[in-house]
Amino acid sequence: MSVGVIAGPATEPGPPACRLARLASPTTALVVGLVAAALLAAFAPILVVAHEFTLSNFGTPFLIETPYVAVGFLVARRQPQTPIGWLLLTVGGATALSGDSGYYAWAVYGLHRALPLGPLALVLGNSMAQFALLALPLVILVFPDGRLPSRRWRWVVGVYAGLRAVAVAGQVAFAASALIGHHVNAHTVNPGGGSIVVNQPSGTSWLSHLDAPALVACVLLILASVGVQVARYRRSTGVRRQQMKSLMGGAMVCVLALLALGSGTANGNSSSLVEEIWSQIPWIAFSALPISISVAVLKYRLYEVDRLVSRTLSYALLTALLVGTFIGLVALTTNTLALSGRVGVAASTLVAAALFNPLRLRIQRLVDRRFNRARYDAEATVAAFTARLRDAVEIDSIRGDLLDAVNRAVQPTHASVWIKP
Repeated sequence: MSVGVIAGPATEPGPPACRLARLASPTTALVVGLVAAALLAAFAPILVVAHEFTLSNFGTPFLIETPYVAVGFLVARRQPQTPIGWLLLTVGGATALSGDSGYYAWAVYGLHRALPLGPLALVLGNSMAQFALLALPLVILVFPDGRLPSRRWRWVVGVYAGLRAVAVAGQVAFAASALIGHHVNAHTVNPGGGSIVVNQPSGTSWLSHLDAPALVACVLLILASVGVQVARYRRSTGVRRQQMKSLMGGAMVCVLALLALGSGTANGNSSSLVEEIWSQIPWIAFSALPISISVAVLKYRLYEVDRLVSRTLSYALLTALLVGTFIGLVALTTNTLALSGRVGVAASTLVAAALFNPLRLRIQRLVDRRFNRARYDAEATVAAFTARLRDAVEIDSIRGDLLDAVNRAVQPTHASVWIKP
């Protein structure tokens, strides 16, 4: 008797291919993610060099940028052809580069530090925030499948991108004119501000105002995107409705943050500690958008990144445990047991190597239960079927158990069993 199982995979249509999709790949996502992480890591040393390291200067930008980079990397790595991951990476990476460049330019021109690439830092610090503002409303608009609501929205996005391009050109020209005219010093550089170059001659000041139409368009596009998502939410059902509900929460927080900043109630000009903290809250609130997307991705399995998340957490926990064990054993063998340093290090290394595989298996199972339920449940289903198969004798019972195990493990669109006498 021979038994065959035919199962069709349960696939869902992905986002439509576009011209830029050819350049998108997991490798590209890894490179971009590493560059963005390096920009985040460089922020603290640059603040120290610029003598501007404070809790608000470091903490607020870091809390805003890190969720965008982390969630953007996860989505771009797992689904490189959907634009949402790349847009999130653009917001986080461009904001981080703008902050790094601004404070670096202040160290060069404000504190007169002998550092290279000062002009480049001035230009980047004055223009890179425009790219973050370009991508922010688009994240809301194309969620969750990466598609625009209709073809007519291409004109809206095209006009908005054009206005943002004009704003970028204006900021670059404004910084270049200051460099060419030698009007860059401690009085004309603003560390950490949205516009790094300030107090320029009146003949070129109009260049700095070219971003005003783009800023108004950004606010309007965010409001319109929220309206589109409200309409989608009303038409959605099931898991998709929960995903939309998660995004709507983060988007509404961003809208409230925009209103607070636009009203001037969070200007931070008071010396009161409470008002100073309140002035930072609307900025930190912009991190609610990637956090809400991460809830949709992880809890409701939007892009099936459970495996990537589980591997990342597993090896991070494993590394921390092995490093802690190694350091503890070195201290124990060299201080308590009075062994020589070389012997203690060698013994600790052997113990850590012996613990690697058992710890890896235990941590992987523990993390899979929470972040990779599909694989964990599939393995548990197959193990349970194998245990029942040892005692099964009736063909019909085996056939039913086999189909049940296949359906629960891989969730195919159809499954059938062929039995040859």
